[in-house]
Amino acid sequence: MLIDLHNDAIPRLIMDGHADLSVRNSRGATDLVRLREGGVQAQTFVMFCDGRYRGAQAHAYAMAMMDRFDQLMDRAPQLVKQAHRAAEIPAIVATGKIAALLAVEGGHMIADSLENLETFCQRGMVYLTLTWNNSTAWATSARDEVMGNIPRDKKGLSALGVDIVTRMNELGAVADLSHAGEQTFYDVIRTTRKPVMASHSNAYSLAPHYRNLKDEQLAALRENSGLVGINFYAGFVDTAYHTRFAALIQAHQDLADSLGSERLRQGNVDARTAFLEALPPNETQNLLPDLDRLIDHVDHIVAIAGIDHVGIGSDFDGAEAYPKGLHDVTAYPILLARLKARGYTAEMLAKLTGTNTLRVLSGKSHLIDEQ
Repeated sequence: MLIDLHNDAIPRLIMDGHADLSVRNSRGATDLVRLREGGVQAQTFVMFCDGRYRGAQAHAYAMAMMDRFDQLMDRAPQLVKQAHRAAEIPAIVATGKIAALLAVEGGHMIADSLENLETFCQRGMVYLTLTWNNSTAWATSARDEVMGNIPRDKKGLSALGVDIVTRMNELGAVADLSHAGEQTFYDVIRTTRKPVMASHSNAYSLAPHYRNLKDEQLAALRENSGLVGINFYAGFVDTAYHTRFAALIQAHQDLADSLGSERLRQGNVDARTAFLEALPPNETQNLLPDLDRLIDHVDHIVAIAGIDHVGIGSDFDGAEAYPKGLHDVTAYPILLARLKARGYTAEMLAKLTGTNTLRVLSGKSHLIDEQ
């Protein structure tokens, strides 16, 4: 089974671009037709808004995205059906449909409310990414812990954060620690009674960016029975990508200015995508890391955390560029072939692409299988 833990098509293509994902699209990396072509059997769609949305506004936007998610389910019942929990996925897949899961990327969308958290779970939320780049009142983000001026005693989970993680355990929603600061990460590990995940992160040892996980964090996920979803974003696969991108902006300053140089430097995905699409193809290809570099991250995470603790969290439509060959959701066979060539057996690939994710979404320890 092939399960992807992280896709941003709902906020980017539907909310911002008004696309119909039930049919083939020329824009973006995702639609239901291409998901089937890529062999994706279960797709997690994240509800996301950035830190400009706060409080009730952020919560309302999340609910609006969930409505659009529901509309997609209604528009293409022959192609897709929502799985409200992990146990529903195999039966949906057995009918030939894509199992669609709903997740929320950014704890600010619960607006500091346990009641809102419960509402999201009633809508079928399988995991909550505790922070995006912006911290909440109850959890500090990786970006803010590294780049902000947060006092040490203010980092991590607050008392409300502990209550939120505890309630998530009770409701069956997984705590997602991608984007979370290190202090938040370890506070959650100490608080939770269920496996957690980093839905879309890579190995810091290979790409030292605050969004990736250090070896000690990978080991902690192993002890927790959690997992890491491998992120395809070029900048988290190879941090030199950022330097190469900055050089391209400088080399094509007129184009950059026409699209908004500051938006490009700040990482606006739509602006950066438009910039890359306007460049000669050879320059774009020279910018991208090789697919083998992504496989290096898989190897490293498996070496530290173990094969039972890795999955896929592509971040398709949440970024502007991916390694060579991974242009959209139809490219999964290319990834699987490269993993096989690297020595991953059918049993290992089954864990990496599906069974590990099913286990964590079900709240089960990997030790169950060893008893």
